Amino acid sequence: MASTGLQVLGLVLAVLGWVCGALVCAAPLWRVSAFVGGELVIAQVLWEGLWMNCLSQTTGQIQCKTYDSTLALPRSAQVARGLTVLSLLLCLLALMLGVAGAKCTHCMGNGNQASKTRLAGIAGVLFVVAGLAYLIPICWTAYTIIRDFYDPNIAAPLKRELGPALYLGWGASVLLLVGGALLHVGSSAQGGRALPVLGRAAKDNSSSVAASEGKQPEKSFV
Repeated sequence: MASTGLQVLGLVLAVLGWVCGALVCAAPLWRVSAFVGGELVIAQVLWEGLWMNCLSQTTGQIQCKTYDSTLALPRSAQVARGLTVLSLLLCLLALMLGVAGAKCTHCMGNGNQASKTRLAGIAGVLFVVAGLAYLIPICWTAYTIIRDFYDPNIAAPLKRELGPALYLGWGASVLLLVGGALLHVGSSAQGGRALPVLGRAAKDNSSSVAASEGKQPEKSFV
């Protein structure tokens, strides 16, 4: 029962992390305009994401535009795109394996528990790998934003601040890591509990064999 609870909890947390990761990947809120020049009137706010940038005005109008060329983007943006998409695809594969291998499902029948446990364990590892792959572009983007913000050689209008999508991305990565770890631990707990039973059975069997060998037939003297 404890194994099933850990598997279900791990799947729920991992799915939440996957959904949050998809929202972060699509949201144009990775970088936000930083106002460090002492402006009293802010007319426009620029939002930048992986796939588009948006310009928000004080009148309430928001204009968004996708990037014209992928090859024209910086190398860090291209790597971030690839890692986030790879992480989401790994989450999809891990979700299918986790649902098929969970103890509470009947996708593979009840007679092949060893294969189901192995699939659930692999799904947990894939969720952990996806969380690490998603964490790399989030941390690297935050590092570049902070580095450029404190660089005196960069003009004030070009400085950016951490967008809300980065904070949500950190939360999504934590959910994927924790969910994958719980799913893997819940899948390996069943095999770990079976070891003492098998050891005790083997010990009882060896003791019974030794006892039977120790009994010798009594000799009768007539």
